[in-house]
Amino acid sequence: MASKSAAKKLMEKAGVPLVPGYHGDKQDLAFLQREADHIGYPLLIKASAGGGGKGMRIVTERDAFAEALASCKREAAASFGDDRVLLERYLRRPRHIEIQVFADTHGDCVHLFERDCSVQRRHQKVLEEAPAPGMTSERRSAMGLTAVAAAQAIGYVGAGTVEFIADQSGTFHFMEMNTRLQVEHPVTEMITGQDLVEWQLRVSAGEPLPLRQSALTIDGHALEARIYAEDPERDFLPAIGTIAHLATPAERPHVRIDTGVRAGDAITPYYDPMIAKLIVWGPDRSATLARMRAALAEFQVAGLTTNVEFLARLVGSRAFVEADLDTGLIERSRAELFPPLEPASDEVLALAALSELLRFQEEARRHAVASGDPHSPWGDCDGWRLNEDNHHVLVFREGERETAVTVHYRRDGYEFELPQGRYTLSGEQRDGSVRACLDGRAVAARVVRVGRTLAVFRGTDRHMLGLHDASLDELDADTGGGGLTAPMPGKIIAVLVEAGARVERGAPLLILEAMKMEHTIKAPSAGTVREILYREGEQVVEGAELLAFERS
Repeated sequence: MASKSAAKKLMEKAGVPLVPGYHGDKQDLAFLQREADHIGYPLLIKASAGGGGKGMRIVTERDAFAEALASCKREAAASFGDDRVLLERYLRRPRHIEIQVFADTHGDCVHLFERDCSVQRRHQKVLEEAPAPGMTSERRSAMGLTAVAAAQAIGYVGAGTVEFIADQSGTFHFMEMNTRLQVEHPVTEMITGQDLVEWQLRVSAGEPLPLRQSALTIDGHALEARIYAEDPERDFLPAIGTIAHLATPAERPHVRIDTGVRAGDAITPYYDPMIAKLIVWGPDRSATLARMRAALAEFQVAGLTTNVEFLARLVGSRAFVEADLDTGLIERSRAELFPPLEPASDEVLALAALSELLRFQEEARRHAVASGDPHSPWGDCDGWRLNEDNHHVLVFREGERETAVTVHYRRDGYEFELPQGRYTLSGEQRDGSVRACLDGRAVAARVVRVGRTLAVFRGTDRHMLGLHDASLDELDADTGGGGLTAPMPGKIIAVLVEAGARVERGAPLLILEAMKMEHTIKAPSAGTVREILYREGEQVVEGAELLAFERS
């Protein structure tokens, strides 16, 4: 079953319906070209040993076949050590529906119903749900019996998933079998009330299956969203870096989070960039979608780019809400799923500015206490100006847009000049949560500072605001905020100091090569290089600490 081609040969003998195509061993270009012409276009080239969308291409015309084949073979060889491919007729607007099967050593096999995994990007799943919308009891029974027959044809034992491709009329064809529990198995657990990991352990210990087919039932609806470190705006390219902040919804009976990372962990280029799985259950599909939207609004990640905002738009999109599903849903809903960036509202800008002012005050207070004159007026943060109103200007950048926020200091708080007007403001910050009174209205957000970027989370309203402020640059240099971490993934090409060296502010410490450009890491203040953490030639991930540095 690890070979898609071998699996299809077995399934063909067992009478399991297949998508028309070629899945033999002969792999030379001329032969495969003839087979492709016979199958017709569009067709799908798939790596025989593949998975996860790697080594897969859609070919729409004959002239594009050779180049697509070469690309698939290269990717398959690099990913799986096997460059063999198979060819299939490409179904238009197909749905990806899979059946969870379970077999024991006593000859019994059952199915635990279906999952719809049609919503995909780059041929990889992003949302999965159970049961499949629009599934009739007759078709469910037919697909379930076919999946059980496939498992029994190979004498299978344990948990497995038989994957089918179906057209919009419901006609289904075998694609492959995954001989394991899959990423999306929690939605099956949610609707059946069964612990499939426990089933695995019992079956492997030689016990019979815990339940017969007739005892298995569906209760409600479940949906899983895969939280990835990736950039939807850049064709879902994986993102790497360090998780500076991670807050997830509170787990409760109908909300589950599966994850293996925490704040401070690095997402590297060497593994799949999945951060977590978010799974919710509801009594019906509409209740489940509402619960998922609420849970995504609580999911916060800062430090790298993720798909959380995209998932929130996807779950609320017209096509998905109406269950108009196929593997091309994301592409055909592009206008709705990739709207123009909305500028940060006055509330978001005010909360970001207030967070920075309060941080500024706290850092200045600590600096004053540590100085020889803690009562010096130079330690005050009251925006004092000679011969003019006391004020402070913060400049935020989001994308190509820059916005200046002017803060006037008042006896009982602040007065803010924002793009849409002038407001009075007062508030506090605790553990990253900023609560304020803006012209008599209560507003709140979580604000996380990552380098010189403020990540502002207000439900589904999320903004990454770059901060540009010369006076705060000075503060960072004096109080420990800034810069001995890698600004992006790259390679150390020069280390310019030795451990133990005393340096002045601005002294070059090392050079990082990234994106074919050199970036010099400089001392943020006078101090001592305590330890050099990377050698020349070593690769580093974004956010990696490069030097241990002690300020004077």
